[in-house]
Amino acid sequence: MKTVSVLVPCYNESDSLPLLFAELEKVANECTAYAWEYYFVNDGSADDTLAVLRQLRASSPRVNYIDLSRNYGKEIAMMAGFDNAHGDCLVIMDADLQHPPHVMKQMIEKWEEGFDDVYAKRLTRGKESFLRKQLSLFYYRLLNKYSHLNVLPNVGDFRLLDRKCIDALKQMRENNRYTKGMYSYIGFRKTYVEFETQDRVAGQSSMSYKTLFNLAIEGILSHTTAPLRIATLFGGITSLLAFLYAIFEFFKALLFGDPVKGFPTLLIVILFLGGLQLMALGIIGEYLGRVYIETKNRPAYFIRTINE
Repeated sequence: MKTVSVLVPCYNESDSLPLLFAELEKVANECTAYAWEYYFVNDGSADDTLAVLRQLRASSPRVNYIDLSRNYGKEIAMMAGFDNAHGDCLVIMDADLQHPPHVMKQMIEKWEEGFDDVYAKRLTRGKESFLRKQLSLFYYRLLNKYSHLNVLPNVGDFRLLDRKCIDALKQMRENNRYTKGMYSYIGFRKTYVEFETQDRVAGQSSMSYKTLFNLAIEGILSHTTAPLRIATLFGGITSLLAFLYAIFEFFKALLFGDPVKGFPTLLIVILFLGGLQLMALGIIGEYLGRVYIETKNRPAYFIRTINE
């Protein structure tokens, strides 16, 4: 009998977990041809998430929980799930029920047809502001234009991965992770199912604009060197303009003389060039900082307890 693992990263989801567990049990009881196991990763929650997970563990042998030593972020929490899940396939989903568990049945059907990565594509983005939707779509267009990977818009972490995909992801041990890009990087046979994003059943999203911005920066820096090339391009264009301007000033002085003037213009040019240099140094620093972190070769996470 094949085993289906379900991975749920959790951060302050104590109110959502009992509702999610009930929905997962409905699907598992309908799909009796498979053995089911749930892996909840408590990512340093500050509420009663751990206590709720212990109650669920006591009520069902399908429930497993991993309690991380602190809050590492969703990307690392998923990594901990990859390392510990044992199923023939793994379904990743959020704890807030915005990812409806019944969609897993369609994913399993596609998996049985021979696909290795079955991702869920949103038909709608739910109660998301117009600005956030547009910024998200712009980000994916930008990333796909300058990256060698194809990161799909309206597709998140809600997906089914075959064991071979999980084993591939487990080999990628970097601490600065952008898992959506990794799904594209590992390849394998992919297809999709569509679903309607549901409303969050409880609590508040931890994905603020600041968090999303940091994740976007991580995605760009993890999968493309385009920012370095853009900095080089800006430097080349600025140097060319400066050279042309110098020729212009030379002939103007030669033909018409050059009275002393233009201090504000000189100041503006100096500040502009200084800003470009600082921007280029900042981009280099972002890449260098990630290299520095990776060369430490520290474990990405520590586990406090598993099922205890």
